[in-house]
Order: sequence, then structure tokens, then C-alpha cells
Amino acid sequence: MKKENFHIKNFVMLTIAGLINAFGVTCFLYPVNLYDSGISGTSMLLAQITPPYLSLSLFLVLINFPLFLYGYKKMGISFTVYSVYAVFIYSMGTWLITDILPIDVSIASPLAEQDLLLCAIFGGLISGIGSGLTIRYGGAIDGVEILAILFSKKLGLTVGTFVMGYNVILYFFAGMVMSSWILPLYSVITYAVALKAVDFIAEGLDKAKSAMIITNHPDNICKALSNEFGNGITLLGAKGYYSDKDKTMIYFVVNRFQINKVREIVAREDRHAYVTITDVSDVLGNEK
Repeated sequence: MKKENFHIKNFVMLTIAGLINAFGVTCFLYPVNLYDSGISGTSMLLAQITPPYLSLSLFLVLINFPLFLYGYKKMGISFTVYSVYAVFIYSMGTWLITDILPIDVSIASPLAEQDLLLCAIFGGLISGIGSGLTIRYGGAIDGVEILAILFSKKLGLTVGTFVMGYNVILYFFAGMVMSSWILPLYSVITYAVALKAVDFIAEGLDKAKSAMIITNHPDNICKALSNEFGNGITLLGAKGYYSDKDKTMIYFVVNRFQINKVREIVAREDRHAYVTITDVSDVLGNEK
């Protein structure tokens, strides 16, 4: 195990992420029998239908740890250690809130009481923030993501489809066990809100976008883009299939607030240019 693979900052942020997740789940979802997604939601359901000594914090450890260890070879040592640590903090946080701290979360949310909509929205938002922070700092707080990575290709599914399918089965089973469809349906709201929160935290507000511009006037466009943004620009040779003419492809990365300005510049410099704009999950380096 190489020391350089681990950073104190990551462990600090994973500690915060685990505690945030624990707060969202135990103070908004668990008291009113709503369900988080993935293994977290599975653990909540199992804790509700088993004897009291089989607690939520215990199920979180018992189910998640083997999954992360099973996925060790695929995901690597740093991801596995960060994930196991985040789940441990998450589990300890739920135990502290439900069993140690003077907070009554037995029958109602201490903040939203028994308002299912408020609990679903804020529970999903807060737990999503915790999950997003975990991803941003090198780990995962739910083992269902490991299952998705390991088995989705074998099943001919994308990772997102696998996770969604797992949650559909979980909520359906919860409805059957609890003899009520109201709580699973509200849990779908929790899942949707959490998903958006994860994307926002993991990728940030200032999400990068790439513009690919195919043009016959690269010098004019590149000069205008450089003057406006000061970003690095990459030029690639291209050729039109039908026209059989040489063209230039400009690759340019900006944030989403700059996209309209890029459109304006391209339209002004070459109204016949072909432009595609796509999301970029990460930007590394500083190309000039």
C-alpha cells in the first residue's frame, strides 16, 4: 500500500460526508419509514423488519463492507479504503444519532415531523450531498455502485440503468412488505432529489463543456476565442466527406456560463461552421 495514494484532506472530507449522510437518513427518512436508495435503503428496510438489536448501522456495515472488498481488484486500493472509511463513518453517525445523542428519531423527524414530502425532499437532498462529497473525494458510500460496475456489462445494462433497476426492485419489495405503496412512492422522490444533489456536488456548478467547431476559417475563430477567454485551444485536421475539402476542427473547453458567448463568436466569424457542445466530466492539465 503506497502512502502517496492517500491524502489527509480526503479522509477529513469523507468524515464530513459520512456524517452528513447519516444526518439526512436518520433525521428525515428513517423516522417516517422512507427509504434511501441502494444498499442504504436496503439496510433501512431490513432494520425495520428485523429484531431491534439488528440496527441500521449494523446492516450498513454488514452489507457494504463485503461488496467493497469484493470489488477491490476492479476499483483499486485507494477507492476501496476511502469507501470503507466513508461507510464506517456513516454507520457510526447513524448509531450516534439514533442511540447516543438526545435526539428523538423514533416516530418522527425532529425537523420536519411527519410531513412525508418535506422528509423525502430534505432527506434526499442531504444524503445526496453526502454521497456526492464521497464521490468527489475518491470513494463511494453505497455498495450498489460496486455491484453495478461489476455486473452491469454482463447483464447488458449501463451502470445507471442497473442502479435504477435495483432501486425499483427495492421500492417494490418495500411496498409489498409494508403493505403500503405511499412510502415507496415518496421514496422515489427521495431518490430523484438525491440523484440531482450527487451530480451537483460531484461535478460542481461550474461544470465544464467542450465545443468542437469544424470550420474553414480557424484563424479568425481561434483569435476571437483566445481574446475573449484566454483558454488553450487545440486544432485538428479534418476533411468533409461529401465536399472532399480540407477543414479544421477546433477543440475548446469552457464552463457552461461561457457557452452562449462561444456561439456568438462562431456565428460571427463563420456562420457556416458546424458546432457540437458536450458535457465534460473532468478537466486535467492546462493545455495552451
